[in-house]
Amino acid sequence: MSPLFGARRSSATPLDGIDAVFADLDGVVYAGPHAVPHAVESLNRVAESVPVAYITNNASRSDEQVAAHLWSLGLSPTPRDVVTSPQAAMRLLAASVAPGALVLVVGGDGIVTELERGGYRVTRSADDAPDAVMQGFHPDVGWRQLAEAAFALNAHGGPGEPGGIPWIATNMDWTIPVERGIAPGNGTLVSAVHTAAGRFPDVAGKPETPIFDEARERFDAQRPLMIGDRLDTDIRGANRAGIASLVVLTGIDRAKQVLAADAASRPDFIVSDLRQLHEPYPETERRRGAVRVGGAEVRVDGRRVVVERDGDPLDLLRAACTAIWECGTAIHALDVPERLYR
Repeated sequence: MSPLFGARRSSATPLDGIDAVFADLDGVVYAGPHAVPHAVESLNRVAESVPVAYITNNASRSDEQVAAHLWSLGLSPTPRDVVTSPQAAMRLLAASVAPGALVLVVGGDGIVTELERGGYRVTRSADDAPDAVMQGFHPDVGWRQLAEAAFALNAHGGPGEPGGIPWIATNMDWTIPVERGIAPGNGTLVSAVHTAAGRFPDVAGKPETPIFDEARERFDAQRPLMIGDRLDTDIRGANRAGIASLVVLTGIDRAKQVLAADAASRPDFIVSDLRQLHEPYPETERRRGAVRVGGAEVRVDGRRVVVERDGDPLDLLRAACTAIWECGTAIHALDVPERLYR
């Protein structure tokens, strides 16, 4: 358990001791236009006692548009309660380019809105000699927009040559969950520009810290809890920012990925849906070389992961994660029973 919480009571829920909840959106609150089961009622209940900030790497919409979508699902945030990766990207842009500068945008309204609020001018063409490039996800982004970014970044030399203008990516999510399944995310689009430009962007969104810095300052949060469905962005980013984290198994990463999480991407809590935010979180006990959570017990014997007691399936996963994470052997070298991740 995270040292941020110190000793926890056996009846403590994941919400005990926190002063704000930071909730990812895609895969946590909704998938495409529809709410994830149990997410809305659970987060409304959270909002009765602590602020809830909705933190998204998806740069395709403005905070007002995101808030309107959440209202349609039964939540009641203001636009200020929505923290977007374009808002975090503005922190990086302001460090190198002053307001009034011309910025080439690859992406949608979320980026344009924040640039105009900050006093920047927007273009879609490299022929306008932009002072910077900002790139974020939008489903309509295609070859022409990616090519304009590459042209602008290469305007002062060939791919990889020094002297290029600043390039800021809102995020590097390789995939995004949508109603029909898992689709390519902004990281895939950024990689296409990287190939043509021979350089990497500065990144504002999770797992980088600017988006967490923005949320903490906005809500004056000292002990927030980050809720996410992705280990590589939500959980890794929370760990980097020194924030407690909870992974919910309703989006991208499921049991198989959580079992294999590297040290930088391991959550403090594992839940199957957000109702369990309000339920006592079972203690993890270590006894005679085994890890016990609730009625489930798992141990690692050499290169074998042994289930001593099945118990509740979620507690079994929690116990197996701790046993595997603490055994010192990489998971690919272990014999893991299939029932732990199916």
